[in-house]
Amino acid sequence: MLIKVTRPTDIKSSEITPKSVFLNRRKFLKTAAVAGAGLAVGQLLPDQAWAGRKLDGIVKGRFATDEEQTSFMSVTSYNNFYEFGTDKNDPVKNSGAFKAKPWTVEIAGECEKPGTYAFEDVIKPHRLEERIYRLRCVEAWSMVVPWVGVPLGDVIKRFAPTSAAKYVAFETIVRPEEMPGQKRPILPWPYVEGLRMDEAMNPLTLLAVGLYGEELLNQNGAPIRLVLPWKYGFKSIKSIVKITFTEKEPPCTWNQQASHEYGFYANVNPQVDHPRWSQAKERRIGEFFKRETLMFNGYADEVASLYSGLDLQRYY
Repeated sequence: MLIKVTRPTDIKSSEITPKSVFLNRRKFLKTAAVAGAGLAVGQLLPDQAWAGRKLDGIVKGRFATDEEQTSFMSVTSYNNFYEFGTDKNDPVKNSGAFKAKPWTVEIAGECEKPGTYAFEDVIKPHRLEERIYRLRCVEAWSMVVPWVGVPLGDVIKRFAPTSAAKYVAFETIVRPEEMPGQKRPILPWPYVEGLRMDEAMNPLTLLAVGLYGEELLNQNGAPIRLVLPWKYGFKSIKSIVKITFTEKEPPCTWNQQASHEYGFYANVNPQVDHPRWSQAKERRIGEFFKRETLMFNGYADEVASLYSGLDLQRYY
């Protein structure tokens, strides 16, 4: 069984590759290669890649995969974050000047408690959970990441969306002086994403503020990002500054950029190919052989009911 509801004792700390293992081997790794990525580690890992403050009070979340974790090195060095550049190593190389503190999040739209809130006020009322999720990219590579965060649904309830709120929209910050990728029209800035309200309220949906027990690093979407394990990675918007409750389906960046390739839903579906490549298999970072892609990335038991009656070939 690929997904299990765990007790705190079910997942041993030894099952998650500790950051110290990589720190102790750093000199060696500078001459090695990122497993499966074909990129020299020495080119990828400035000091900022290893800077992270330990998060306190983390509890084991009830959702976890028992698959082997992807290394801290790969998770923090092999990233898509076009605000810092289009190459996988651009985020770690180019995000050192990004300032994730102080941070505010605007809550807007169809809700009873709109306003601009400090990051701490959004997160602190909730207990931090560690959730070990699979991450599947539309580019057909994947990881297993120990995220730290809070359920998005619990956060949403605090702002009391009205009955008119059918969708939740998200927006990334625009700071071209700190995010050099935004100096070019690679995508229409700011990056935006959206969910149906029932998707946002699903227990799997996470607002992540950390990984490997530490604060999110800049290249991973600091200080706050979305994590949707049953959807392709581009839905998990990073560095969120605005959350809006809306009656109409919100725009989504990649759907705007190439609507024939990227749909609103972005559910992992091995039966629907990207127009330029198959989605039937994926390359797990750190593994040599490709593996079969699972429907909903292996989370069908938790989310398939959300799409009952929906044509998953058409609404991709």
